[in-house]
Amino acid sequence: MRRSNAVRATWVLVVAIALAALALLSIAIGSREVSFDDLVAGLMGGTDNLGQAAIVKRVPRTALALLIGAALGLAGAVMQGVTRNPLADPSILGINMGASLAVVIGISWFGLVSAIGYIWVAIAGAAVTAVAVYAIGSLGRGGATPLKLALAGSATTAALASLITAISLPRGDVAEMIRSWQIGGVGGASWESTGNVVAFFAVGAIVCLISARSLNALALGDDVAASLGEHVAVVRGIAAVGAVMLCGAATAVAGPIAFVGLVVPHFCRLLVGPDYRWLLPFSALGGGVLLVAADVLGRVIARPSEIDVGIITAIVGAPFFIAVVRRQRMRAL
Repeated sequence: MRRSNAVRATWVLVVAIALAALALLSIAIGSREVSFDDLVAGLMGGTDNLGQAAIVKRVPRTALALLIGAALGLAGAVMQGVTRNPLADPSILGINMGASLAVVIGISWFGLVSAIGYIWVAIAGAAVTAVAVYAIGSLGRGGATPLKLALAGSATTAALASLITAISLPRGDVAEMIRSWQIGGVGGASWESTGNVVAFFAVGAIVCLISARSLNALALGDDVAASLGEHVAVVRGIAAVGAVMLCGAATAVAGPIAFVGLVVPHFCRLLVGPDYRWLLPFSALGGGVLLVAADVLGRVIARPSEIDVGIITAIVGAPFFIAVVRRQRMRAL
């Protein structure tokens, strides 16, 4: 459905305001109650008491949740455009798990300890997995159909998860850390961990956003896109590089958080339409909203403990995935 630019701009403004409000909630809400004075003082950098110190710790956590949500939402929209597959998502296609396996191998076998090293290794693992899943899903008649890609991604995810378990179990010194990281969360965020991924997110986002016009052409079909002057394989490759960089960096710093890249672009299309020039930046905003909201919800419903965002997004995303699959099957009948 087409949308006017005025309507799109209105939705962008509404979601941006919602994101700002959620960010303030994320900073204010936690296992420790804080007063308004402590909230203001903490935002100004004060650490005179435990309440202010808690606020100081929540700010980088909120920033990291926003960045990771934006990265995964944007990457999901790009993957759906590149593959023309409404089921495309970094977790469903096994890309997050490929990044996870690469990091686990680096930690367990090569003693990898550098945060930047984690990111580069995760991006490499995500890239290899993306190519493998697309190649497997392209086999047979009909090429890379949505269902075949989803099945190839699910099978790859199961295989890689088993490998991660097999590698980490004999290593008691790192097994607990790996298990905790694999759930997916932002609880251990710091300005250092956030700063490590900003450059990777920026480069990945720029690559994705400059591909928007070409993704609009791809949505019309490969033949039409080629007739419009697009080099289809080059466009797919460039956009995929940006998406893989976003997924790999996000997984390296927060673990494999599922379904953000599936849920967000679908809802964003309902609000701003299928034009990727609007859909991509709006999906980034929407991803930030979803992950910050999930982080706040995980802290509220489990006080004084908390539930990691990876669990919250899985609870939200799994029913949505089933609904999308059912809709695709009905269309195919």
